[in-house]
Amino acid sequence: MLDIALAFALCIVWGFALVRAWLGLAALRELPSGLPLPEKPPLVSVVVAAKEEQDHIEETIRRLLRQTYPRLEIIAVNDRSNDATGAKIDDIKRWVDALRSEHPRLTAVHITQLPKGWLGKNHALYQGSLQARGTYLLFTDADVRFDEDAIRDAVAYAIAQKADHVTLLPKMEARGFWLRGFVQYVLFSICLWLPPWLGNDDRQKKTGMGVGAFNLIRRETYERIGTHRALSMRPDDDLRLGMLVKQAGCRQRVALGAKRIAVEWYPSLRAAILGLEKNLYSGFSFRLPLAGAGAGLQLLCCALPLTALLWARGPAFGLYAAAAALFAAVYALHARRLALDRGLTAAALPVSVYLFVWVMIRSIALAHIRKGVYWRGTFYKLDELREWFR
Repeated sequence: MLDIALAFALCIVWGFALVRAWLGLAALRELPSGLPLPEKPPLVSVVVAAKEEQDHIEETIRRLLRQTYPRLEIIAVNDRSNDATGAKIDDIKRWVDALRSEHPRLTAVHITQLPKGWLGKNHALYQGSLQARGTYLLFTDADVRFDEDAIRDAVAYAIAQKADHVTLLPKMEARGFWLRGFVQYVLFSICLWLPPWLGNDDRQKKTGMGVGAFNLIRRETYERIGTHRALSMRPDDDLRLGMLVKQAGCRQRVALGAKRIAVEWYPSLRAAILGLEKNLYSGFSFRLPLAGAGAGLQLLCCALPLTALLWARGPAFGLYAAAAALFAAVYALHARRLALDRGLTAAALPVSVYLFVWVMIRSIALAHIRKGVYWRGTFYKLDELREWFR
């Protein structure tokens, strides 16, 4: 009887999640194209933070230089890189300076030391913002591939919507079936915790969304929320920026941007596992009970419906099968809508679920064993990080 009751409860949970996702995802819109700009469009300052990005920084800057938006400046921040990132930024700057009449202004910022009380990327973005002159600031990463109209259409959309902050959900590219399935499952789990469509609900004052690949924000709004100084030790700075915008009573818009910007989050499954080990725990504010509850819910709600089919019998088997089908449908709906994927990676769900839980547990264990985490080459004590999540 307990098995039947649990399986029935899981059917209710995923049935509700399916309806919610169907309605919520339908409300998300593609970033519109061709909206009019003012006669004199506002200046936009693009701030790119790069650390050990020698393989990507040149292409990213060149794509930004080819943007069709008419008033643009680019600030490329080399954050203590030990490779050729800084040299490549300087090379592109010399080329741009020679052809300034044909290209947006490019400023190079080189950071050699990290002050106490800062995470590297947050400090780099803040230093870039100090060089910016624009009415809008666009915070982005060094490995983002921009469509040439991405900034133009985002600014036009922000003006049309009277939005203080616009963030785009990018296309997350991954090589190979298993990596693609795992990455999409991680993103799916984030969306279950923080549905992106709630960012567009002006009545929701506490639920905001920000994406590191594309955070376009009005300068006065950025200053109102305290700039990156208010996020100086937050590993989830991009997401938290969006939350602060909503909490300040400002207007936010989240749009589908998979046709405008693309990011390869991790080049391999191994890299994804190692990368998430350092930041998954931060998603639970470095709180062990909260992280334990998160892992438990993953096992109960996501893993159990799939694996119970191996031992369940009778009515319980039918209910678990229904719960598993509903779970897979919710996942496939997210994958199709947010990632331009047909949802076929739902076949990787059993592996993705258990791998995600394993990475969560490993992330927690390593943080406690080391009594801190390594972030962009710098070690931060766990107690110090926790202070910023109070």
